[in-house]
Amino acid sequence: MKPFASRYLLLVAFSVLLGACQSTPPVAEAPDTRATAIAQLEQSLASSELATAEDQLAALQAETPNDQSLEQYQRQLAEAYLRRSQIVLQKGDVNAAATALSRARALMPKAPALTGGVNGAITEARKAELEKAEAALLAAEAKPKAKVIDPTAESTTVALNITDSRKLRRQLDAIAADVVNYECAVTIQAPRTNDYPWLATLLTKRVKKLNPDFDLQIEKQIVRTVPAQMVLIPAKP
Repeated sequence: MKPFASRYLLLVAFSVLLGACQSTPPVAEAPDTRATAIAQLEQSLASSELATAEDQLAALQAETPNDQSLEQYQRQLAEAYLRRSQIVLQKGDVNAAATALSRARALMPKAPALTGGVNGAITEARKAELEKAEAALLAAEAKPKAKVIDPTAESTTVALNITDSRKLRRQLDAIAADVVNYECAVTIQAPRTNDYPWLATLLTKRVKKLNPDFDLQIEKQIVRTVPAQMVLIPAKP
């Protein structure tokens, strides 16, 4: 074979090989699954999807049990449960508050034997918040069951049986109990001016019998278009 032909074939072979290399797609880098998992955890926390965040955190901790960087997410989750407990307790949902508070207590990172500086201050502050929330929950659980009001509502309106003295007495007994137990302010709405004094007196006597020191707040409203009724507004926890 002539030298020219040999060089030509060699050049063609090199060109084909170079083209094959250029057309081969680059190998994709393996995704950072841990970074993705942490991003998903942060998103769940931001969206208040606490049960999902708890599962995601548990999975990460199982993979790397000694990773102290995950403690910040555990603390954030505990604090989120604590806030949820406080919010639902204000709405009167004692069961949901108890559940959220138990998760906050379980997830709150334990204080080291010796605390100090910023971390120690944060630990003590969170401990105080937990204790305050638990005290509020215990107080709510200790209250007797409401007789006529909805403790989760802003107010409850009770129509009065003023034409039946026996039913009215039972109603006022139940109303007085809720007024004392849930520290309710009362608005008496009546179609006639003369209805207010005797209704106010009957309720006041019952409230003072249950708690002589109770500061009963009664407002009078004359409303011609409604029957006699009482509006009970429970105090916020």
